[in-house]
Amino acid sequence: MNALMESKPFVTSTMHDGVGTISFFHPQHNAMPSHLLTQLRDAIEQAGRNNDIKVIVLKSEGDRTFCAGASFDELIAIDNEQSGQAFFNGFAQVINAMRACPKFIIARVQGKAVGGGVGLAAAADYALASEYASVKLSELSIGIGPFVIAPAISRKIGVGALSQMTIDAKTFYSAHWAREKGLFADVLPDLTALDQSITALCDELTNYHPEAMAEMKRVLWSGTDHWTTLLSERAAISGKLVLSDFTKDTLQRFK
Repeated sequence: MNALMESKPFVTSTMHDGVGTISFFHPQHNAMPSHLLTQLRDAIEQAGRNNDIKVIVLKSEGDRTFCAGASFDELIAIDNEQSGQAFFNGFAQVINAMRACPKFIIARVQGKAVGGGVGLAAAADYALASEYASVKLSELSIGIGPFVIAPAISRKIGVGALSQMTIDAKTFYSAHWAREKGLFADVLPDLTALDQSITALCDELTNYHPEAMAEMKRVLWSGTDHWTTLLSERAAISGKLVLSDFTKDTLQRFK
């Protein structure tokens, strides 16, 4: 893990026996700057077009943090509404790529997920988690809100649970809470059990009819075609709010 923390950020894609694995990493708890979001979107779109891939696994590197959400360094550097919208639109594009991808996406949530990390887990078609995978939506506490990711999260856990997480913005909710609400399909006791469960699921899915799975995914995501516009509009809201003195001061304190 120490060697990994010294590594540069990356997104990698591999394929084995019909399973495409997309991995991402950032030394700051797997936070997501713009260039990493762009690479992640592209990797998802490419995997969706690859006929040799039957199912996709989305994972991050490291043991205890799945994704810490937006890059604080980049948030602090935003100095106009256009660049703010462009940054948050990075998350919008990843979520829309996951939504439009014709392959089922299985999220491997091995650790904590914050903000945009919760959005990634929610945008997956199926998420398996470890005991360490607590979740938090901290955006309101820094003067913005989970506007871009809210549609994906509420689709999975409902408006009531989304409201609870958003308003109680400083609380980490347990992986078991997230499972009860529908964000996670299952919670495994350790990383070995998590990987075994994902492998078993992928082994099953790679033997299913690809066209049937693609049609089923379209059914599951019906009614979301407007998200391309909706999430861009939500990104504009965040892009404006991030310029406030409240948000800038709060980000500096957190940093």
